[in-house]
Amino acid sequence: MKNLIVFVLIFLSSATFAQEEKGIHFEHSLTWSEIKAKAKAQKKYIFVDAFTTWCGPCRMMSREIFPLENVGAFFNTNYINAKVQLDTTKTDNDEVKKWYKDAHDIQAAYKVNVFPTYLFFNPDGELVHRAVGSSDAATFIGKGKDALNPEKQYYTLKRKYQAGEKDPEFLRLLATASLEAFDRDFSPIVINEYLTTQKDLLTPENLRLLVNATTKSTDPGYTVFKNNGARADSILGKGTSSGIIKGIALTEVVYPSVYSQNKGQAVDWNGLETKLTALYPDLAEEILLSFKARYFQSVKDWPRFSQAASAYISKFGRQLSNMDLNNFAWTVFQNCEDAACVDAALAWSKQSLSGRDEKNPMFMDTYANLLYKTGKKEEAIRIEEEASGLAGNNDPNYKSVLEKMKKGEKTW
Repeated sequence: MKNLIVFVLIFLSSATFAQEEKGIHFEHSLTWSEIKAKAKAQKKYIFVDAFTTWCGPCRMMSREIFPLENVGAFFNTNYINAKVQLDTTKTDNDEVKKWYKDAHDIQAAYKVNVFPTYLFFNPDGELVHRAVGSSDAATFIGKGKDALNPEKQYYTLKRKYQAGEKDPEFLRLLATASLEAFDRDFSPIVINEYLTTQKDLLTPENLRLLVNATTKSTDPGYTVFKNNGARADSILGKGTSSGIIKGIALTEVVYPSVYSQNKGQAVDWNGLETKLTALYPDLAEEILLSFKARYFQSVKDWPRFSQAASAYISKFGRQLSNMDLNNFAWTVFQNCEDAACVDAALAWSKQSLSGRDEKNPMFMDTYANLLYKTGKKEEAIRIEEEASGLAGNNDPNYKSVLEKMKKGEKTW
């Protein structure tokens, strides 16, 4: 048995090694300083995959993209490659632990806050490019090629901008690169600067840039989305324009009105409604009802939350996603004991079970729990059993809920 275990371990290790040899070869024994020294000696760029263990797209890239032969051929030829785990877990091995300090320093120095993030350094160890997110192999190789090209390297372009280059075509290129790099602070600045050079803001390309740069009523896109919403939505998708305007209304009108007052002071809902109606007559009611529901949820006033959510869903429910309806319903289930409140949530939950979500196990679980809370035990058990089957009978969460329902115990 001992020999068999040793054989299995050797086999698995060899298989992992073979997979990495075929795909991207990541340095496993070197420190960050040693990787930079190796890159400088070999005059090669450095590719860093900054990931976390909980990131689904990170796992997908490691499982499906990094092991591909064409991906490995490109990155192994042009880069010294490193994987850097930016979270910590109880199961971290010695290699990960050895990198804790370097990983912390890399995350802090390069402001890595979305995963996966890909960092590209030149042979001198200077950051020249950045990209984010999962992608197919061709797109991922394209990111690696851009990082080798000074005409496309994000940080090289940004340094040119800081040195005074402001040609419109250059600004457009930098604006697009800033979005791909997920530079949230800088993107609105350069996008709006580029858009001031444009005569027509309603072109598809300019509208797509405006979406990422319109956060204030003083931004160029504000007037575009407020006055030309239908045309913008025909390119960007239904509801895009109103979503942007509602976000600005919350930031500039609602939040200051509600949260700048003295703590404990009652919210002047009538005054807030007057302000919103004056500025956003077509959206005022929707903004107010939506915010009221979330406000009463935040202060745990469940009866008033139920009233506000019911009014909002009754009036604007068609605009809500099934996930929104499920989340509202689950919030009531977990927190509200009032019968009318629970009955309202049951109706929202039932509404969420429609279209592609008619047999969504998570939404069915919410519905079953609400049925159980209203005393409809047998129907609740039947639906929870169906949800469990759809989710996979071995899921411990569904099994636990079912056991409690059958024993007559609380599930909330």
